Amino acid sequence: MHRLLTRGRFALVVLAVTLAACSSAGKRGLVPAGTSEPDKFLFDKGTDALNKKKWLTAREFFKQVVETYTQSAYRPDAKLGVGDTYLGEGTSESIVLAINEFREFLAFYPTNRRADYAQYKLALAHFRQMRNPQRDQTETREAVKEFQTFVDRYPNSSLIAEGRAKLREAKDRLDESDYMVGYFYYRIRWYPGAIERFKDVLKQDPAFSGRDALYFYLAESLIKSNTKVEAEALTYYERLLNEFEKSEYLEETRKRVTELKATLAAQAKN
Repeated sequence: MHRLLTRGRFALVVLAVTLAACSSAGKRGLVPAGTSEPDKFLFDKGTDALNKKKWLTAREFFKQVVETYTQSAYRPDAKLGVGDTYLGEGTSESIVLAINEFREFLAFYPTNRRADYAQYKLALAHFRQMRNPQRDQTETREAVKEFQTFVDRYPNSSLIAEGRAKLREAKDRLDESDYMVGYFYYRIRWYPGAIERFKDVLKQDPAFSGRDALYFYLAESLIKSNTKVEAEALTYYERLLNEFEKSEYLEETRKRVTELKATLAAQAKN
């Protein structure tokens, strides 16, 4: 019952905002008499307001282009402008609406010259909703999926550098979430669970930025699991030393490597 009430209130809020925007648009978006290109006039007004971060005003002008001038050359860009105003507002509700706008743009204009921009902003909208590693990672997975689509589909985009950086950050967030589960298992001394989780992270994303900690605790878990895996543990310690010039685990890892090599050498003699 509480969920139904909550959804009902949200729907009423959206409806009220929409009606208010439409009513205000009718007043603010009137095109002066004699304007030769009313669609361009409205689009330019929307762009100016967008640049000034006047989200609602910009949206009113853009929506008039989208809804009134359906054959206008400015309509696709105005559609993107609507999405940008929602994303600019930055509330949970407005970001959901931004996602809808960018998805619709890609559905209506898949070959448009700004399709890369729409895909990037779609991914960014999910990125903005990512939660801490300890919490639900649904939006993080969506961000990874959409940024991966962007990188794969638009390698020559002017936004490719930002897209790749955001993709790496989103992947790291997912990896950090899984790593923390493994670290929890390590702390409660359930080493088989820790080993399995750490190895899964490495398998799914060998480029995880925080893999120095992962290497260290994976090796530690192997050593403490009371199985004959010193050689495997040594491999992970050495990866840490080889791949990271700076890490809080370097000093301790060097000690472990020296100890393990001495142990393995003694075993070889026997």
